[in-house]
Parts: sequence; C-alpha cells; structure tokens
Amino acid sequence: MKNLEELKKIKERVKRDLDLRAGKHRVKIVVCLGTCGIAAGARQTMNTLVDCINSSGKSDIIVTTSGCAGFCEQEPMIRVQVEDKEPVVYGKVDPKAAEEIFEKHILNGEIVGKYLFSKGN
Repeated sequence: MKNLEELKKIKERVKRDLDLRAGKHRVKIVVCLGTCGIAAGARQTMNTLVDCINSSGKSDIIVTTSGCAGFCEQEPMIRVQVEDKEPVVYGKVDPKAAEEIFEKHILNGEIVGKYLFSKGN
C-alpha cells in the first residue's frame, strides 16, 4: 500500500465483497464448498457468480457458502433462493453453467433445466 487513496480503494472492494454475503437481498445464491465441491471446482463457480453480480450492478443478490450437500457426484452445486419462490438446486455447475444460470434464472426468472437437480424444499 502506497497511499491513502489505495487504502480507500481496498476498503471499498472489501465492503462490496462483504455486501455480497450479507444484508437485504432479493436473491441468495448458496455455493456448496465442502471438500468434494472444492475438488470439483466450486471455488471457480463461486468466483464466476461474484463476477456476474459485480458486472450486473445489482445490489440485491448475495452469494454465500455451505458445506457438502451430500451429493458428491453432482458437485459443484448451487442453491438459488429467489424471494417468494421455491428454492432451486443446480448440479454440475461449472463457471460456464454459472454464467448461464445467472443470466437466465437469476436475472430473468427462467429455470435452467439441463442443470436442475431439485426444486422446492
């Protein structure tokens, strides 16, 4: 860190990252980050989702994590919870799938059937 301006930029970036994990939200995306999910690429999936949120300019979408969902063969898995709608769980969500799910489901309300694992509780 070289100056106060650089410190302010770091502070703003950290604040944006924290805001993605807490606060009021319309959509909550839960990425399963158990060891099996991490081995299957869930961290890259989560990073892609964070990038999608940042690029969209939306402030009502958050990303959080959980442990193993218990379906290792379906990893990476994500759960999409849209306010006042049934939760949707997607399996085998690589970064490309994450971008598609973000665009179609999270932004436009269209469930992406080819990655659908379960719908509802």
